[in-house]
Amino acid sequence: MLFIAINVDANFIMTKILISIVGPTAIGKTALSIKLARHFRTEIISADSRQFFKEMNIGTAVPSLDELNTAKHHFIQHISVKDNYSVGDFERDAISRIREIHNDNDVVVMVGGSGLYVKAVTKGLDNFPQVDEKIRLDLNEKLKNEGLEVLQKQLKILDTKAYEAIAIDNPQRVVRALEICISTTKPYSSFLTNPEKNRNFKTISIGLDAERSIIYDRINQRVDIMVKNGLIEEARELFGHKDLNALKTVGYKELFKYFEGEWTLDFAISEIKKNTRRFAKRQLTWFRKDESIKWFDYTSDIKHIIRHIEEQL
Repeated sequence: MLFIAINVDANFIMTKILISIVGPTAIGKTALSIKLARHFRTEIISADSRQFFKEMNIGTAVPSLDELNTAKHHFIQHISVKDNYSVGDFERDAISRIREIHNDNDVVVMVGGSGLYVKAVTKGLDNFPQVDEKIRLDLNEKLKNEGLEVLQKQLKILDTKAYEAIAIDNPQRVVRALEICISTTKPYSSFLTNPEKNRNFKTISIGLDAERSIIYDRINQRVDIMVKNGLIEEARELFGHKDLNALKTVGYKELFKYFEGEWTLDFAISEIKKNTRRFAKRQLTWFRKDESIKWFDYTSDIKHIIRHIEEQL
């Protein structure tokens, strides 16, 4: 394991720091977060909403036991797919845990590609108006009877910005955006401009990136490794819970169609790769709107990243 011996003067850090590591899936965020946690002798907050669930391991690329033992992690497999756990719940819990860690450490590392969850911690959630419950019920009924693609097309018409930014393969996110659009007759994206919440820490945001072809190759390789490591068996064990929101996600929903006889296994795996590539593209679209993020190539020397962080302290 790489360890960079650059001393951090205890008097140098004048405030509490949150190092936020973002970027597309399969780019190497976990490895970087562990190196930074070791360097700053601190702990890691996971902001990957897919890794919250105990039952979802292989398909969500949960850090290995060796990685989890190398640095203390929080919010990894801490709830069940049967639990209701919103981004607001995560904001509350993560801020509380960061405050606890800051009691003993000036620096905390947060890592994850779930843009809304990262934003909830670093800037706070936007305030949305109340919506008519009937609209939500009607949209969920439409989802059940006509499928997600119909709602996706509707959102693209009503709010192109939201369509390009949110996790479009997540039915809950699509329904949420649509219910705001329909209820207020305004784009969902127009409500994403509220003032940031005051935090008692400074956020230093680091982004990892690569050429699109490299990202896609890494995604394809990761999916092949997941399948080899038992993804099909894991999805089969969860098949009985396929209607839960937590499982309407890439890597599982495609295999559920295979189990139902709708798709062949080869086609389901190809769809996992395709949908993961689309997800990575949306992640980059989301994060590139944040001008506070300092981007590094995924092969960058760790010393350069640490130097940038220490210049911000």
